[in-house]
Amino acid sequence: MMEQTRFDSDRASRREFLTRLAGGTLAAGTAFNAFAESTGLSNQQSKRPAFPATADTLIVLWMAGGMAHTETFDPKRYAPFEPGMKADDVLCTFPSIKTAVDGIEITEGFEKVASVLDRGTLIRSHVLGDLGTILHSRHQYHWHTGYEPPQNVAAPHLGAWIAHALGPKNPAIPAFIDIGQGYEGNGESEELKAFQTGGCLGAEFNPFRVPDPRQAVNIVKPPAGMSLERFRRRYDTFRKMVSDGNSLSPRADQTPLSARAGYTDAQRDALLRSVEQAHRLMDSSAAKAFDLSLEPKESFDTYNTCKFGLGCLLARRLVEEGARFIEVTTEYGPFLQWDTHDNGHTRLAKLKSEIDAPIAQLVLDLERRGLLDRTLIVLASEFSRDCLLEGKPEKPVGNQVEQPAVLKELKHYGMHRHFTGASSVLMFGGGVKRGFLYGKTADERPCTTIENPINVMDLHATLLHALGIAPDYQVTVEQRPFYVTQDGHGQVHANLIQ
Repeated sequence: MMEQTRFDSDRASRREFLTRLAGGTLAAGTAFNAFAESTGLSNQQSKRPAFPATADTLIVLWMAGGMAHTETFDPKRYAPFEPGMKADDVLCTFPSIKTAVDGIEITEGFEKVASVLDRGTLIRSHVLGDLGTILHSRHQYHWHTGYEPPQNVAAPHLGAWIAHALGPKNPAIPAFIDIGQGYEGNGESEELKAFQTGGCLGAEFNPFRVPDPRQAVNIVKPPAGMSLERFRRRYDTFRKMVSDGNSLSPRADQTPLSARAGYTDAQRDALLRSVEQAHRLMDSSAAKAFDLSLEPKESFDTYNTCKFGLGCLLARRLVEEGARFIEVTTEYGPFLQWDTHDNGHTRLAKLKSEIDAPIAQLVLDLERRGLLDRTLIVLASEFSRDCLLEGKPEKPVGNQVEQPAVLKELKHYGMHRHFTGASSVLMFGGGVKRGFLYGKTADERPCTTIENPINVMDLHATLLHALGIAPDYQVTVEQRPFYVTQDGHGQVHANLIQ
């Protein structure tokens, strides 16, 4: 019985190893140069930007769920809560505060971000797409890929395009890393996965996923109970089974494992590259970046406000090791985080207390290490919100005119309705102007953009330009070009760059 238990345990360990190495979190997300043969570059070389770049790395801080612009970085007339107040009278539920830049104010709760605003650019005129029904899945897909769904081609994530165009900075670090988004128990997990991929560029450009930064170190080490030497032996065995027939193959016909799985030669080569990159990361000193326990206590405590805060810390450590693209998300889940369909004010007060210090510290830490000038940080969301007590407006009685929603309890106070007419984007480093305000929205409802609108396509073009990637960068899909910005028409807003 003891021998059977040991056998079952060892077999489970082998399954875990193969899952992690061949198709799991570790290997499937190693976004390295998949087209080395066609470009003449080895996997360890980066492609050169098309023109001089102001940034080498992009960090996206994703406020998943819909961050209300008037409650964060574009304050309007403040209306404190009073039972019986009309929703139409509420433009902002937080008072404004001064920032390090004269003439620019943001909302209460962002005191630390306010103190570093002189290092960045604040865009108040980001206009989201008119996609018919305003749905999280559609707008998150649009923002992350630059393409409006549905598409007959799988549009790659922005990070996958950057990994494809530039390759890795450090051969041991995945070029596209996603931090903080879990899938278990999420009612919209498939919608999220639809845009968090390499799309038509191939699975090799999928993100290296770190669902929980608190457990990041476990992703880059062998399974529990397996020594590094034993891991290396299994890696060598697996590589042989995938690449060619041999005596270790469980099939007598010696057919390569990859062929039996139905892979083409190109897919087999991509799988092997992923396996090799996974092994390279696990066997490198760069893997220490994932171990947050190595961070000095004072620094760790500053970031340790929530999972997102530690995601910012992990992002900083990865930038130090040469990461190319990182997204850190507050994690999307229906009616969670920024998805404030109720209790808007109270939820935002808590969110601000969790993200304010980590965002500011990320900026300061990169600056102190001399990395901010070449690292572009972008904070954004899929859309904004307006104040309407969703599903609870006062109903007309008889011939009476319908009245605006009335806020009877504190839980009704805040911004609830999806709104695409304006949104705020905050950018630091990477060549963007310092202490700069761009765009303007109306002071009264509906607080839409009235000056210098910038849509998703043009925002992407501007970010890509900072990285040295042209908006008409393309690949061939089904014998036709597919562009990094829709039809290659993205317009760079050069006045945002120094």
